[in-house]
Amino acid sequence: MSDIWLLALAAAVLTYGTRVAGHLVLSRFDTIPPRLEAALDAVPPAMLVTIVTPVFVDGDWTERLLIVACGFLALRLSVLTTVAIGVASAALLRLAGF
Repeated sequence: MSDIWLLALAAAVLTYGTRVAGHLVLSRFDTIPPRLEAALDAVPPAMLVTIVTPVFVDGDWTERLLIVACGFLALRLSVLTTVAIGVASAALLRLAGF
């Protein structure tokens, strides 16, 4: 088995484990405390920033402009729609040679 498949398998197991552990911990609460709820609400934007920042720093001008454009789209559209538009735009720009 190649290293890539082992890495993908390890990532899948760790992801599943953290999701199960999170579910088990949260199931112990009758109501979620406001501070915990605020922290959980901050996770998706933090993950997007973690994914986008290296590309913005090390990418070329096309990728940077696309990230900025998606930032403005995110103000009006859902996260899923914005990500789908961003991925499709990046693919089309790379296909066009940019």
